[in-house]
Amino acid sequence: MTQTQCGERWNRETFLAQLRAVGHYKYHNKHPFHTYMNEGRLTPEQVRGWVANRFYYQQNIPIKDAAILSNCPIREVRRIWLHRITDHDGLQNDDGGIGAWLKLATATGLTRAELQDERHVLPGVRFAVDAYVQFTRTKPWPIAIASSLTELFAPDLMSTRLAAFKKYYPWVADEGLDYFRSRITQASIDSDQGLELTMAYCDTLPLQEEAVKALSFKCDLLWSMLDAMMLEYSGYKKKWSEEAVAAG
Repeated sequence: MTQTQCGERWNRETFLAQLRAVGHYKYHNKHPFHTYMNEGRLTPEQVRGWVANRFYYQQNIPIKDAAILSNCPIREVRRIWLHRITDHDGLQNDDGGIGAWLKLATATGLTRAELQDERHVLPGVRFAVDAYVQFTRTKPWPIAIASSLTELFAPDLMSTRLAAFKKYYPWVADEGLDYFRSRITQASIDSDQGLELTMAYCDTLPLQEEAVKALSFKCDLLWSMLDAMMLEYSGYKKKWSEEAVAAG
C-alpha cells in the first residue's frame, strides 16, 4: 500500500522530489521564447515587449505577497514573509526589484511612462497575472506560499539570462541588468524560506498535494504569459491577419 492509499503524508524527501519534478517538467525556462532569448535570437522589439509585459508581473509581486500576509494568522510567519514586499517595492526612490526593472526598461529603450501606464500589457499576460493575485488572495496561505516556489528554479534561470544578455544583447546598458544579478542571490534566500514554510505548514497529505498543484499552477501561468508574448511578437499574428485579409 502506498503512502497516498493509506493517507500518510509524504516524508520530506518525497515531498521535495514532487515539488522539484514540477519545475523539471513545467518551468518556463523551457518555453521557446526563453530559448530564443538565451540563444540571442530576439529582436530589440521582442526584448522590449518581454520587458514591458514582465513588468506587469513584477509590479504585482508585492501585491500577492501582501495578500498572503493578510491571510496568515501566524506572527512568526508574517515576520519571515514581510521583507518580500519591501524587496520589490523598495523603501525609497529606485531601490527594490521594481526600481531595478524600470532601469532595465530604460536600458532597452522603453520609457517609464510606457511601463507605468501599461500600454504594452497583452490581454493574456494581464489575465495570467491577475489570476495569480486572485489565487493568493483566496487560497489558504500555506498553499499560496507553495505557489511561490518557482523561486527554487530561478537562480539558474537568472544566471543563464544574465550571460545571454551580456553576450547577445550588448545594446542593453550593463546597469540595466542589475535585477538579474540581484535575483541570483535573493531568489536562493527566498526559495529557502518558502520551502521551509511549505514543509512545516503543508503537514498533511492533502495539503502536500495541493502545494504541488499550486506550484504547477504557477508554472502554467508563467508559461501562458510567454505564449501571449510569442504570439504577439513572433510574426504569427501578422501572418494570420494577412491570410485572413487575402481570404476575403
